[in-house]
Amino acid sequence: MKIGYARVSTRDQDPSLQTDALRQAGCDRIYEERASGAQRDRPKLREALEYMREGDVLVVWRLDRLARSMRQLITTVEDLGERGIEFQSVTESIDTTTPGGKLVFHVFGAVAEFERSILQERTRAGLEAARQRNRVGGRPPALTEEQLEHVRALLLHTDTPARSIAEQLGISAATLYRHFPGGRAALREGQAHE
Repeated sequence: MKIGYARVSTRDQDPSLQTDALRQAGCDRIYEERASGAQRDRPKLREALEYMREGDVLVVWRLDRLARSMRQLITTVEDLGERGIEFQSVTESIDTTTPGGKLVFHVFGAVAEFERSILQERTRAGLEAARQRNRVGGRPPALTEEQLEHVRALLLHTDTPARSIAEQLGISAATLYRHFPGGRAALREGQAHE
């Protein structure tokens, strides 16, 4: 059985172009969704996937109707394949019920994997180049070295509450304790052992 899935992004859009194409492709049943592609929860898609059985074919008008990214598309189609369900895209002429369609889809998968590898390689190279210039990515430290020394002195030599010290510096008490685990007691104990 061929099951069609049509999706439009807004309530104002008309899915009839998609549904007409799905009917022409021989779909026995069509599920229509009005949801953004970025939306993770798509009840009609979930309903269609739950309805489908081994031997069925999921048909979409275009690849972007099913998934927002190539990775998401490949994962979805692989999940279908594990259940014995085939996939067709009308516009791109992809049909995993044929050997040629399976080949095209696997080429898409290989290209997506290649893109991921290139992106990871570029990221690693960029981080290494930054490290060589003594630049480290991530969030800047909450406290400078001078501020850390000032806090250390306040904790060791005054009874000002840690929460008040943190407020003066515009940080949370948790941030202060991350820099000084154990707080005042640990600092004073450490000083006593020196």
